[in-house]
Amino acid sequence: MLVDWVPGHFPKDGHGLAFFDGTHLYEHADPRKGEHKEWGTLVFNYGRNEVRNYLVSNALFWFEKFHIDGIRVDAVASMLYLDYCREPGEWVTNQYGGRENIEAADFLRQMNHVVFSYFPGVLSIAEESTSWPMVSWPTYMGGLGFNLKWNMGWMHDMLDYFHMDPWFRQFHQNNLTFSMWYHHSENFMLALSHDEVVHGKSNMIGKMPGDEWQKFANLRCLYTYMFGHSGKKTLFMSMEFGQWSEWNVWGDLEWQLLQFEPHQQLKTFMGALNHLYQSEPALYTQDFDEPGFEWVDCADNRHSVVAFIRRDKLSDDFILVVCNFTPQPHSHYRVGVPESGFYRELFNSDAKDFGGSNMGNMGGKWSDDWSFHDRPYSLDLCLPPLGTVMFKLDREHTAQLRSGT
Repeated sequence: MLVDWVPGHFPKDGHGLAFFDGTHLYEHADPRKGEHKEWGTLVFNYGRNEVRNYLVSNALFWFEKFHIDGIRVDAVASMLYLDYCREPGEWVTNQYGGRENIEAADFLRQMNHVVFSYFPGVLSIAEESTSWPMVSWPTYMGGLGFNLKWNMGWMHDMLDYFHMDPWFRQFHQNNLTFSMWYHHSENFMLALSHDEVVHGKSNMIGKMPGDEWQKFANLRCLYTYMFGHSGKKTLFMSMEFGQWSEWNVWGDLEWQLLQFEPHQQLKTFMGALNHLYQSEPALYTQDFDEPGFEWVDCADNRHSVVAFIRRDKLSDDFILVVCNFTPQPHSHYRVGVPESGFYRELFNSDAKDFGGSNMGNMGGKWSDDWSFHDRPYSLDLCLPPLGTVMFKLDREHTAQLRSGT
């Protein structure tokens, strides 16, 4: 279980911490440092030892008493910048004349250092939307000490891309590829979060274009691409079965939708995708290392197709991921591969059990001695409409067939 922990601001309620003992005890007295006008909340005074210790103790409390698995620290960017959502004249600089909140950065380092000292196996995730350096680097290296950072750039690029009619996606291939330019600078988590399914933004299924079949196919394609992409994964509740309504904090999830086949099939799909992820180390052992991800082809914008390889850290295993982001299937699409042999089709988001059209590769394909994409061999693949397929070189099967056993 993860807790959304909010040390970035607190409300002005009379029963809360504001003006607690008749003085500005927890917050700054100067509103240019002590108030977030965007939210109508107050900001903790991270320069006070007592306030920092209170917040660190609160974080430890959740781990010790409720045995949570981790915290997701909300609105980190609002803590790190003195001018966050403030106009000129509404903020004051730090002692060096800069916009960085040095006291807040020191507090985050202290919090992460203490939390990991007591609970070394937990998660501390930063929702940080800027390019502040070394967010997920250890504190002894000068980092903020988080072990994961939300990749909000990837999230917005993906949602913008999938919101488009598939015909227009050929002009926005950069949305698919840009994340890998900066991915290895931090330990990123790919997040499709609560923020994207509230306030008139629609739930995930409603964001997808096309008729009902295409909406579900788009969603399966996105989720499979996400699980193939480098980085840890997180979905928000209801996304796994395709709830149409936005998230409502006062209401229940619409589990009754599971009486309808498309929603039940999407739930079955998510179960299978999670099982695949758990069983294939190539999908997670090198999430943060450059050797773990390799583009095969990211330039075929005319067909809105990308192909890449994920590599295991402890073996020679690798997984080929090929995505077709349009409703147009391709019966003979050639993709380069690094080794010869039989490539078993591990996963197909277009499978019949998931509600797809059931186009695929009959369980797998043998490689051809045809150099392609700067690789010595290639596969002649069937790419299903709005589908993502994954392949793995079956070394044992290849050896048996070649030896005639």
